[in-house]
This record gives sequence, structure tokens and C-alpha cells, in this order.
Amino acid sequence: MKRVRCPKCDQFITFDETKYAAGQALVFQCQECGKQFGIRIGVSKLRQTQKEENKTALQMDAADDAPYGAIIVIENVFHYKQVLPLRLGDNQIGRYQKGNPINTPIETVDPSVDLLHCVISVSRDKHGGLRFTLSDSNSNTGTFVDNVELKPRERRTITDGTLFTIGATSILLKTTDTD
Repeated sequence: MKRVRCPKCDQFITFDETKYAAGQALVFQCQECGKQFGIRIGVSKLRQTQKEENKTALQMDAADDAPYGAIIVIENVFHYKQVLPLRLGDNQIGRYQKGNPINTPIETVDPSVDLLHCVISVSRDKHGGLRFTLSDSNSNTGTFVDNVELKPRERRTITDGTLFTIGATSILLKTTDTD
């Protein structure tokens, strides 16, 4: 199954690409906004998909010999499982929307996830190990760690396997630190 995104409202439309030949043109009508648009089956000349970009980012991190872990967005009714790599510094987490400048977007239609919902800061401690700090970004629905909501301006240190929730979406931290 393939997914295409409506150019007007960013809503996904899913179709079975195996029923069509390479080079064949298809026309879709978005059920949300009514926009009609066409695509051609074959190799895309547009930017890579987020999944391919993340693989490239992970390969670059591995090449630099500096893996910083990842967050795993658990599959639920709003979206599929996603693995998003983390960078050293601030990782701004929120809902993907065209033009949103955050650096760790989650592809979801969950309305309870804000465009900038929370931030995971990755830094080195005095022993050279990685430290992961989670803070809420004044979101409308809050950020929860162990079913306890983070207070405004609270920064919580999280470790490998920590499960936290933003809106109705659960996320698992996977670190590469073996200390």
C-alpha cells in the first residue's frame, strides 16, 4: 500500500500501487478538502520520505561514531510505528505539518499532539555519558512520564526504556548508551 499526501490539507490517501503500471497517471480527490490532484506512478523526483531521511541520518550518525539514541512512536489508531533518531542538543518533538520548523516531527493526525509539544535535550554528563532531559513546551494536553504530568518549566531526566505520553500518543526512549 502507498500513501500520498494531499497538497492542500496534508491529509493522507492510501492506495494499492501493485494494481498500476510504472508511468501510469492517477487522479485523486481528497475526502477532507475536495482538492483534485494527480500523480504518476514511478520514481519520485521529490524529497525522500521521512523513513528514508531517518535511515540517512542514522547512517550519518553511525559514520560519525556518535549515535545519540532514538524515540519510538508506538503504533496506535492515529498512526503507524515510527523510529526517529535523536541529535545532540535540543530535539523539538511535535506533529508534522508542512512548514513546521521542528527537527523531530511525528507523522500523525492525532489532534492532541501540538505542533511543538515537548523537547528532549541530549547532552553529555561529566563522565562523558549521554543524558536525556524531557520538558513540556507549554502544550495544550501536557506531557506525561509514568502517568505524572510534567509541570510548566519542569525538566525530567529520562533513561533507556522510559515511556512518556504526549496527547494520546505513547513514545519510548531507546538510548545507545550501555552504561
